[in-house]
Amino acid sequence: MKTTAQAGFTLIELMVTVAILGILASIALPAYNDYLIKGRIPQATSGLANGRVLLEQWFQDNRTYKAVPTEGGGDSSPPCPANTQYFTFSGCPSESATTYTLTATGTGAMSGFVYTINESNTMTSTTSWGNSGNCWVVSKNGGC
Repeated sequence: MKTTAQAGFTLIELMVTVAILGILASIALPAYNDYLIKGRIPQATSGLANGRVLLEQWFQDNRTYKAVPTEGGGDSSPPCPANTQYFTFSGCPSESATTYTLTATGTGAMSGFVYTINESNTMTSTTSWGNSGNCWVVSKNGGC
């Protein structure tokens, strides 16, 4: 009788492979999610920085941060940052002639993130990572 050797993997070998893949995935997925979040934060910070420049230019031209009346009876408003996929912007135009606070509030995957800037260039942030400060926090360890 002729016997042939079996080819393939044993159940133990397959289970070890699955266990190794599970361990790698449990480490890689949280790191990847943090990477995605860090990549979305510039939508808020660049929008706020741009909005601040636009409001300061508006103030130089009109001596107010508020909307100004036009000759046709309507209002002319300062240009404000446009909402993005992950952040909505508020605080523009200002309710005050001499102060403003622009706010970027996270939506969807970025909920829990709030960034602000005012006329004095004071920046604050609150993140879902549990850290906040007097700067724009852009990393999980609290770095600005």
